Amino acid sequence: MDPVVALVDGPRARGAFVLRSVMDPPWSLRVEDRAPLTVVTMVRGHAHVLPDSAAPVHLGPGDVVVLQGPDGYTLADDPATAPQAVIHPGQRCTSVDGTALVDIAGLGVRTWGNAADGATVMVTGTYQRPHEVGRHLLGALPPVLTLRGEEWDEPLVALIARESIHDRPGQEAVLDRLLDLLLVAALRAWFDGPGAQRPGWYGATADPVVGHALRLLQDSPARPWTVAHLAAATGVSRATLARRFTELVGEPPMSFLTTWRLNLAADLLLDPDATLAAVARQVGYSTPFALSAAFKRHRGVSPQEHRTTKAPPD
Repeated sequence: MDPVVALVDGPRARGAFVLRSVMDPPWSLRVEDRAPLTVVTMVRGHAHVLPDSAAPVHLGPGDVVVLQGPDGYTLADDPATAPQAVIHPGQRCTSVDGTALVDIAGLGVRTWGNAADGATVMVTGTYQRPHEVGRHLLGALPPVLTLRGEEWDEPLVALIARESIHDRPGQEAVLDRLLDLLLVAALRAWFDGPGAQRPGWYGATADPVVGHALRLLQDSPARPWTVAHLAAATGVSRATLARRFTELVGEPPMSFLTTWRLNLAADLLLDPDATLAAVARQVGYSTPFALSAAFKRHRGVSPQEHRTTKAPPD
């Protein structure tokens, strides 16, 4: 598993919130849904993204912006336009004074706005759950990542816009996968573009030894790995593997594996039906106690505390 795929292959999008917005100015939408990750694609027209913790971004046709949560942001035709609606957790929509907006989606399937054929059309895809598996990747990204339409010419932008208005059997699954594909394409284009601050492990995937070792650890975290086992599997000595892995990834193999296992555990724990024992087995810990001790040591909270505080809203 390569690190970009790892972002969406842990929990991939399930029942992602996908909304097509059709607007004529003046318009402004305040988003406070605390979602961990949001992808906004501009289909037509222009918009301004005003994040709470980053510089404003102007979007034009074909542009895509990836926003990390949980901080809020505002989408508007102009930075000076006051918000007219607020999106809360669970995609509850109200006016600025808190009055529920019941008829906000009055323009068709997954579509809302203030004009049936507005000058601006954009599609917003929101991941509803924290994607802990992607911690390595998300830690390397800026809070707001912008890709310009002329820089990557991605046909998925038009495809997700077209599919978002359909209501066919299995449509949610189609939109989930399209959102995953769009996100992976955006991240790959950004990492491969000029000036990107690529983390060491991203480039390490191309190394024939370290890349193989990374895939083994990520694909089979439950195996009782040692440096000796990993070196044998990659066909080099322990010293060679340890040196090359640390140089390219930035940490030793077993340190990377521990972080990977605990990131996996953090996500699996968000499933209320998953027992601590089952999670421990899936991520390579012999007992629930061993997982609890490692989790507390690395994250500062117990698995139960993590489950309580990080569970997604109903």
